[in-house]
Amino acid sequence: MATAQNDAHLLIVDDDPRIRQMLTRYFEGEGYSVSAASDGTEMRLRLRQQNFDAILLDLVLPGGVDGLDLAREIRASSDVPIMMLTGRDDVVDRIVGLEIGADDYIAKPFHLREVHARLKSILRRRQSPPRNGEAVGEEIIGFEEWKLNLSRRQLLDPEGIEVELTTGEFDMLTTFVRHAGRVLTRDVLMDLTRGRSLEAFDRTIDAQIVRLRRKIETDPKKPQFIKAVRGVGYVFTARLD
Repeated sequence: MATAQNDAHLLIVDDDPRIRQMLTRYFEGEGYSVSAASDGTEMRLRLRQQNFDAILLDLVLPGGVDGLDLAREIRASSDVPIMMLTGRDDVVDRIVGLEIGADDYIAKPFHLREVHARLKSILRRRQSPPRNGEAVGEEIIGFEEWKLNLSRRQLLDPEGIEVELTTGEFDMLTTFVRHAGRVLTRDVLMDLTRGRSLEAFDRTIDAQIVRLRRKIETDPKKPQFIKAVRGVGYVFTARLD
């Protein structure tokens, strides 16, 4: 993980050479290192060769494997931030993208400065942990023997094993533990986690919570930590340590 945003290495995956060139030139001009791929085959090759700090991934790609398939493939082995790029204006696609772990979603045509602003927001939330195991000043919140290290953006289960969370999942869990016992409406959760500027909507919140429950609940279908309050929102009921 890069230690500063302008040290970040980006991977742009888009079958349109004009968009690849435009994004590459823009982000290189902003000080980033940039690699590009035109399809899933090239993307896999790049991922085997190098590590990346964020991936800008087109939804519609040639070869029978679309961006959602590739995002699912990436997420199976990595929590690298993913920003989906698409020409579609389909709520279902956005929901599916977020369900499989995309960190953000932006529709074409887009403004480069908006893409940059969203990317910076993602990278800012995923800054590297302190070096050399430095623990001074770390903020850790415990719940039901779980440990949420806000400084390192790290979640440890009761056995001390790290549970990988996407940026969105970590921000959602942080919001819940900071407001434990308080019923939070979807509007409040959108404001606290994604922000209105990111085109958040009710079902994106539900999708993030479904994914988060799968990672922290013993039985996601009968959640004990994140409970729904019918007609209102959600409440985090775990006991804080």
